[in-house]
Amino acid sequence: MTLRMLISLREIAADYDGFILDLWGLIHDGETPYPPAAATLAALQGAGKKTLLLSNAPRRASALIDAMNKMGISRSLYGEVLSSGEATRAAMIDREDPFFAALGKRAYHIGPERDRNIFEDTGVDVVGAITGADFVVNTGPRSLEEKVADYEAELTAARDRTLPMVCANPDLVVLRAGREVVCAGALAARYREMGGAVAYRGKPDPAIYAAAVKQLGVADRRRVVVVGDALETDVKGATASGLDSIWCTGGIHAASLGVTYGEAASADKAMALAAANGQKPTAAIPGFVW
Repeated sequence: MTLRMLISLREIAADYDGFILDLWGLIHDGETPYPPAAATLAALQGAGKKTLLLSNAPRRASALIDAMNKMGISRSLYGEVLSSGEATRAAMIDREDPFFAALGKRAYHIGPERDRNIFEDTGVDVVGAITGADFVVNTGPRSLEEKVADYEAELTAARDRTLPMVCANPDLVVLRAGREVVCAGALAARYREMGGAVAYRGKPDPAIYAAAVKQLGVADRRRVVVVGDALETDVKGATASGLDSIWCTGGIHAASLGVTYGEAASADKAMALAAANGQKPTAAIPGFVW
C-alpha cells in the first residue's frame, strides 16, 4: 500500500467539505488540548468547512462540550457533536435494534458516576445489584487506575445470570495525559470471552458514521473525511462506511511509531503498522495541524 504523508490539513482541505473529527488523541489528551487544536478548528471554520466531533466517550454530547469548555476550547470553534454515549442512549429509547428490543427496564451500571447521564429519559431504572438487573450497561472502569481483572467478579455474576451487556464505548484503551487507561471495550471483550452477549454503540460501527454524516449535513459522502488517531476505530470505521480517512500518527499509535504528537512518522513504519492492523487510511498526519 502507499500512504500519503501530510504535514498539515491545509494540503488536503480543498478535497473535502465536511470533517468528522476524533477528540482523544487528536484534539486533546483527555485533560489538555494539543497546542494547535484551537487554531486548527478556527482555520477549518474560516475555510468554510463543516465539522462534527465524534467520540467514543460513553457520555452525552453535552458532557463533551462542557469538558471542551473547561479545557479552553470555545464552543464557537466547532459544529456538531456526537458521542457513543448519545448513540447508546438513543438505542435504549427507540429499541429498534432487536438486541435492545429484548432488554428489560432494569440496568446494572458498570462505570463512573459521571456517565449516568446516558440514562436520562430512557425509562431505564439503574439498580444497585446485579441480582436485580435485566441487563448491564458498561461505560468503563469506575476509576482510571482499575484494570479488567478488577471486574472479574462482577462480570462473572452477570454472566452466570446470562445478562446481556450494552457497551457504550468500544475502545479498549485510551491515552489520558500520556497514560494508557482501560476503556469499556476491554471489559466487554472479557465478557464475550466468558460467553456473555454484548451489543456495542460507537466507532467503528458504520451506524454511528451514518448518523454522523447525516448530522454533519454534507450530502456528497465523497466530500466527507474522518480524522482520528486509532486504526481500529477511526480508520476502520471510516473505511467500512465508505469514507476517506486521515490517520493522526501522533496519538494512540505514537509509541509504536517511535514519535510524539506532532512529530512526523516514517512513511515505511506507518504503512507497515497500518497494514499489520489491516487498515488503509487515505492519508496520515502527525497532529491536528492546519
